[in-house]
Amino acid sequence: MPPKLISHLFPCLIFFTLLLLTLYFNLLSNTQPSSPSPPCNLFKGKWVLDPTRQPLYNHTCPFHRNAWNCLKNQRQNMSFINSWKWVPESCTLPRVDPTRFLGLMRNRNIGFVGDSLNENFLVSFLCVLRVADVGAKKWKRKGAWKGAYFPKFNVTVAYHRAVLLAKYEWQPKQSTVGNQGGLKGIHRVDVDIPADDWVNITDFYDILVFNTGHWWGYDKFPKERPLVFYHAGQPISPPLRMLDGLKLVLENMVSYIQKKVPSKTLKFWRLQSPRHFYGGEWNQNGSCLFNEPLKESQLDLWFDPSNNGVNKEARYLNHLIEEALRGTEIQRLDLTHLSEFRADAHPAIWLGKKDAVAIWGQDCMHWCLPGVPDTWVDILSELIHYSLETGDEH
Repeated sequence: MPPKLISHLFPCLIFFTLLLLTLYFNLLSNTQPSSPSPPCNLFKGKWVLDPTRQPLYNHTCPFHRNAWNCLKNQRQNMSFINSWKWVPESCTLPRVDPTRFLGLMRNRNIGFVGDSLNENFLVSFLCVLRVADVGAKKWKRKGAWKGAYFPKFNVTVAYHRAVLLAKYEWQPKQSTVGNQGGLKGIHRVDVDIPADDWVNITDFYDILVFNTGHWWGYDKFPKERPLVFYHAGQPISPPLRMLDGLKLVLENMVSYIQKKVPSKTLKFWRLQSPRHFYGGEWNQNGSCLFNEPLKESQLDLWFDPSNNGVNKEARYLNHLIEEALRGTEIQRLDLTHLSEFRADAHPAIWLGKKDAVAIWGQDCMHWCLPGVPDTWVDILSELIHYSLETGDEH
């Protein structure tokens, strides 16, 4: 071969060799575990029937609360209720792996703070995680309302009951002179002071999940026992209406969390869990005896505040909460939309006590367990996993 031809071929051979090496290393890198990418919008999607889907736990979980233990209470259609799988629009939502998750959480603690819907969430979480550590023990120290310790992983997961988040106390009417419009006393709410139940716990937890909302209604605080709002130890004048008081509480509690909770702590705020009362409120024969999820076309009719139905408050309260969270490091855990579909998944009349429905009405607010909150656990565990992995990288 002439020397001139060799001299022309040599650069071409080098070029093609480098090209092949580049393609090879690109292919190799694609087969290696990649750094976590931000999860897609896990909150937008649809429920898909999956007959093969089974709950991770059953009625024997020791952390159950009786009224939500729908398997034990023999609620109808439980196998069907738990055959629905939440499928986000643009990605898959993996089911939580309890062993992998507790391994990730080793030597860390998770706290839930808020009302009974956060307790509902917690019970699901505890029963799911117990699959990986059957030696889990009940835990109620540090003022926790309910919780568990997982000894194999040195992890504590607990719930602190603080239904308004802010401190409040009942003050009975002092004077017996005059009827004062039927007033029996007031519930004093100090909008700038966190409830005692969670104010001293923030250094203990590595992850905190907050909520409030379900107690902010006149069924809980009627006009003869109203909420009266205080700031800096003094009553706010003129007196605030309930939702104006909620706005102030949200602003102050979010500010407190930002200032006092360590910056390394992962902070989530769970938006509202929707109710599904049909035909009236809980104390007006409202019912939720449904056999399958609602259709998307039905949701606005049920939940849009402009329709003024009995379930309208979730979206309105979410607006107030999102305003308070804007510009903070607290992550929104927006479980409202996916839960709006599930009118079929409440305890309803299967409450575990003979006279419960006669006294309290149907429960169309809390959720059967196992059930919808197990999907909440899947989503929260994904967000925790992503946040911790990306945090470790920085």
